[in-house]
Amino acid sequence: MKRTKVAILGAGFITDIHLESYHRFVPEAEIVAVYARNAAKAKAFADKHHIPQWFDNLDDAINKSGCEVVDICLPNYLHAEATLKAAAAKKHVIIEKPLAVTLEEADQMIAACERAGVKLMYAEELCFAPKYERVRALVNEGAVGSMYMLKQSEKHSGPHTDWFYDINLAGGGVLMDMGCHAIGWFRWMLNNAKVKSVYASMNTVLHGGRTKGEDNSVMIIEFDNGVTGVAENSWAKHGGMDDKSEVHGTGGVIYADLFLGNAAMAYSKNGFGYAMEKADTTAGWSFPIFEEAFNQGYPHELKHFIECVQNNTEPLVTGKDGRAVLEVIYAAYASAGSGKKLELPFHPKVKLPIQLWLEPGK
Repeated sequence: MKRTKVAILGAGFITDIHLESYHRFVPEAEIVAVYARNAAKAKAFADKHHIPQWFDNLDDAINKSGCEVVDICLPNYLHAEATLKAAAAKKHVIIEKPLAVTLEEADQMIAACERAGVKLMYAEELCFAPKYERVRALVNEGAVGSMYMLKQSEKHSGPHTDWFYDINLAGGGVLMDMGCHAIGWFRWMLNNAKVKSVYASMNTVLHGGRTKGEDNSVMIIEFDNGVTGVAENSWAKHGGMDDKSEVHGTGGVIYADLFLGNAAMAYSKNGFGYAMEKADTTAGWSFPIFEEAFNQGYPHELKHFIECVQNNTEPLVTGKDGRAVLEVIYAAYASAGSGKKLELPFHPKVKLPIQLWLEPGK
């Protein structure tokens, strides 16, 4: 079996998840190197995961490791630099959310990868999470009729790493960290329907002594196909992590809790599959399950990207999707700052997206 050589950039929490995903579920990939800005951390990570090479120099990690793919698990403010260096070296790129801090960076990253002829995948794991994909399959079968509202919420009591709280490194607060998941999932469910308007409210309710960023946000997104998306995100919710979605349609409703069992809870007036022989057994409340693997979709997205590289096919989620998510985040910050609903397209010139909330008059 051909194995694609991967250099992973970063040695933190999310990199651990990627490494476990590669080792358990993606035999087509071979992790040949890890990079961290701190040499001791890079070496310790390499030793822990039996990675043959470690680097504390970004250029060397990309150019001297022998990799074909660069997996970017670095803080937000380093995404653009790492992607541009990888594209210049003709390496394919898969990158953790958000795609970039600014829209200008996003445009540069997309253009650089297109010029270099390399693939750029925006790693939105909710587009690959098995339970959420089971929900999408039910919707596509017609189980809930016509969708009119989607909801997604992700909440916990705060990030695990200090840089998330520094708006100059992260670009924002919980909206940049977790709101991007809801936006990406809404677009995925709606076949990338265009966003018409955004209204948002946010505040810093728990971590005011640690960050200028928002730690609780609510966002309402109107799509041009008439569907409304409601996203709730929080770093101020105690009692562990929540990740939940809802699909509301004219013929049914589906609730999915990513961390509670392996079944979604669904009600369908007409039955799943819309096949007459199924209608009498699946009408009403049901608990459709998925094939249990790794709940959050990380191994599935990584496996998909390695297959895209090996087969020279386009990733299902690309840098352009990441840019579209970032544009909605811009509008949400600006809406919260102005107290008004904002229409897209929306591309103000700012150093950090969160300035649109913190400094609305500038």
